[in-house]
Amino acid sequence: MKFLQIIIFIVFGFCSLQVSAQKKTNRQAVNAKVKAPKLSTLLGNYKDSVAVTVDVGSNVIALPLQITDDKNNIYSIVSYQFLYKKVGVTEDEQTEKVSPTTTISSSYFKNTPLPPVWVSTIQKYLKQGEVLYFFDVVVRDVKGNYYLAPTLKFTIK
Repeated sequence: MKFLQIIIFIVFGFCSLQVSAQKKTNRQAVNAKVKAPKLSTLLGNYKDSVAVTVDVGSNVIALPLQITDDKNNIYSIVSYQFLYKKVGVTEDEQTEKVSPTTTISSSYFKNTPLPPVWVSTIQKYLKQGEVLYFFDVVVRDVKGNYYLAPTLKFTIK
């Protein structure tokens, strides 16, 4: 009986060694690093943070967001966030004093260009001092690798 227990123990020991060896191989494959390409975020002909006029801002906001690398390969957009920082005024009810303020509208999107309600609202109310900001842009290449693209910020001058 003791001999049988020793044999069973040895067999299970070899089985567990085989399983742990396979797990290490799988971890190595998962941890293989992919070099991230140098990406650019574009809206029309604009990339990086730029200052544009109200007319240019109104026109480009209706265009699709594009992500390319240094070899001009286009990446599909998985998701992004957009923020519209709007300039306004507020009035103190007691003193009736008017002071400048800003409000922020922001949302998470999976499709580009922005939805028509966003585009029409921005085109209607866009003015100097406001900001259009695309951030947390997640893209995927043809191999299925995910990358975070640079932010794109338009300051309206």
